[in-house]
Amino acid sequence: MNSRTFILAILGFFAYMAVQAFVLKNVVIFGSAFAFLYVIYILIFPLEIKTIPLMLVSFLLGFSIDIFYDSLGMHTASLVLVAFLRKSWLKVHTPTGGFDDNTDPTVLNMGFGWFLTYALPLILIHHLAFFYIDNLGTDLYIPVIVKAVSSAVFTFILGVIVQMLFYKKKRGI
Repeated sequence: MNSRTFILAILGFFAYMAVQAFVLKNVVIFGSAFAFLYVIYILIFPLEIKTIPLMLVSFLLGFSIDIFYDSLGMHTASLVLVAFLRKSWLKVHTPTGGFDDNTDPTVLNMGFGWFLTYALPLILIHHLAFFYIDNLGTDLYIPVIVKAVSSAVFTFILGVIVQMLFYKKKRGI
């Protein structure tokens, strides 16, 4: 990771945290679809990063979001889970020839179909973990599933829109 990529990663960290904490905190559709855009930041992190550093970044980002939400570690736990599972899930989705060097796993670089099968299950796992922790001790399983699925779809759509607007393609095909 060169210095330019490192600086962009730090700026992205603060941008995603600020947008989540100040803009998306109060965005809810029909009382069940919440926007957790910060998950996309972890999913589109460079492919070369190892699991432990990614888990540390996830911990810092999740903890920062927890401070603004007063949620006692729910964002942190679910985001660190996604960071832990990301490398294994990427191994499942590695193309035959492998990934190109210095390619980020974004919609523009990998294509919509690949990004859909890569990101949506991880977003769903994040949301299931988050809403399960949120409703721990209750028997409200159907509302947890409804919130998790609707929020995962909303987050995925919002993440694709953000990538289309603010990211650029790194490879020329």
